[in-house]
Amino acid sequence: MKQRLKTMKITNLLIPIWMLLLSGFVMSGCSSQNESMPQIKSYATADEHGSEEAQQTEEEDEPSGEVHLSQEQMASLNINVDTLKAGSASSVIQRPASVMYDMDRIAKIGPRVEAKVVKVLKGLGDYVEEGEPIAQMSSIDLGKIKADYIRLRATIKKEKAHFKREQNLHEQDISSQAELLQAELEYEQAKAELDAATEALRLYGLSQNDIQNIKAGSETPLSYFYISSPLSGTIQERNLSPGQTISPNETPVHVADLSKVWVMIDGYEQDIRYLETGLGVELSVRSMPGMTLKGTTDWISYQLEKETRTLPVRALFDNPDGKLRAGMFGTTRIYTNSKETAVLIPVDAVQQIEGSDQVFVPGDETGSFRPVTVTLGNERDGFVEVISGLTPGQTAVVSGAFDLKSALTAATRSADHGH
Repeated sequence: MKQRLKTMKITNLLIPIWMLLLSGFVMSGCSSQNESMPQIKSYATADEHGSEEAQQTEEEDEPSGEVHLSQEQMASLNINVDTLKAGSASSVIQRPASVMYDMDRIAKIGPRVEAKVVKVLKGLGDYVEEGEPIAQMSSIDLGKIKADYIRLRATIKKEKAHFKREQNLHEQDISSQAELLQAELEYEQAKAELDAATEALRLYGLSQNDIQNIKAGSETPLSYFYISSPLSGTIQERNLSPGQTISPNETPVHVADLSKVWVMIDGYEQDIRYLETGLGVELSVRSMPGMTLKGTTDWISYQLEKETRTLPVRALFDNPDGKLRAGMFGTTRIYTNSKETAVLIPVDAVQQIEGSDQVFVPGDETGSFRPVTVTLGNERDGFVEVISGLTPGQTAVVSGAFDLKSALTAATRSADHGH
């Protein structure tokens, strides 16, 4: 019996030893299985004596992990590290835009008196010089004013001659002072009536040369006149034909000077502080791939559009070859005067980790990367400003950040599972 009790004590003593050996074997097996996975290293571990303050190596807002990759993993994940440069997402503002006529260089032409179209002299697309006739018109009312003008012109000649004759007679003491004054009065009255008729003709659109050429007995009826272009340009609209009656409030002919055009840009509310007149603008349109045209901002609206909440911005562009047409859509790049003080980094280089924006930077060892918390600013063309957390001249991961985030997450879960 004593021998049996002794044997049982030895057996009970060996059981925990066996269990410890078995546990060590299992842990060794798990470790060997995880060698192919990215490893995570903690920055804030405490020793057995609880000296956390001595072990703290990162700021409180930094994530508590570092990814270690082998050369094979680096090659497969295509991690790209580059030196960060200063820039500004607001230094170039890219916005949609459309081309329209320069409203200061377009004329909408029509008669100033009700008239009938006699003959159309120019058609759509024709180029006309300033003052060149576009259509011949006929107006009975204008004809009456011309006839009155001819009568008054003859009257003033008669009254002028009568006044000079009375002057000579008065100097010879043949006529009285009263007769001289009466002749002068009649002459001045005739001159005033002629001046009034001349101004009426000018109000109807006749030039000084047209008025001087009015005469009786001409083959051309007095009711005929021309509507002419007040500027040099191309006829963009012509809604008249022979025999058509046009009222004074109609403008059936549009002439546009296409040497300059307006480009209307749809700015955003956040652009207001960067926009001003005189800024350089580049325009690219879909119908002319590879071609960039240059202009200048010359007007910025003080009111946002109610429906789209966009800010109208106007830029003036030279268009000597007429390549830009009204109604074209394109994209503009406005070059502002904002200073390049922030770091510009690709948007994909920023990852959301633990609820904050993170960018991976190289660690102390080859193949190691750690996330850094950053504060972001404006974004444009696939780049975003980093206001704090990184400085120009530092190196950071500019592509492959999502893979690093995935590796960090996987390594973290593996480490948690191992514990």
